[in-house]
Amino acid sequence: MNIDLAGVLQWDPLALGIILLRTLGVYFALFIGIRLAGKRELGQMGPFDIIVILIISNAVQNAMVGPDTSLTGGLAAAFTLLVVNWAVNRAGLRWIWLGHQVLGTPTLLIRDGAFIEEHLRREGIQKDEVMMALREHGFADASEVGMAALEIDGTISVVPLHDGVLRTRRRLRGRKPAG
Repeated sequence: MNIDLAGVLQWDPLALGIILLRTLGVYFALFIGIRLAGKRELGQMGPFDIIVILIISNAVQNAMVGPDTSLTGGLAAAFTLLVVNWAVNRAGLRWIWLGHQVLGTPTLLIRDGAFIEEHLRREGIQKDEVMMALREHGFADASEVGMAALEIDGTISVVPLHDGVLRTRRRLRGRKPAG
């Protein structure tokens, strides 16, 4: 049995450059689309959202590598995505103003027990959704809350109106629970 590796491993600098540019274009187009979708979408993904993400990833694959089905082309696209994502994150850490533009900032939803209607509308969140998050944190009513904020990852943080600190049971990524 003969295996021809010529089509699998290609080293054409022009083709790899085109893959790099196409991948950057797809990355930034999707980045803008996700930022326009809002923080709410990031933290509350349902089954249909996951289906859409899978379909998008399949749809943009060809946009990134084009007709190139070689291992080199696929690795070039993957490496480009990893490097540009790393660079965007590092730039956001270095220049705070850029980090706020790229990652966003938390949005205050409740202050001193009162909903901030304008912020709810801007983020596309209903009071019922915030109340569900409050109940998850052990609050029966918004009047018990000093502050509730929609974080940049789509979760809602809650601080009680009176003294005391609440800790959620959410683990940090990659960490195992104690015990």
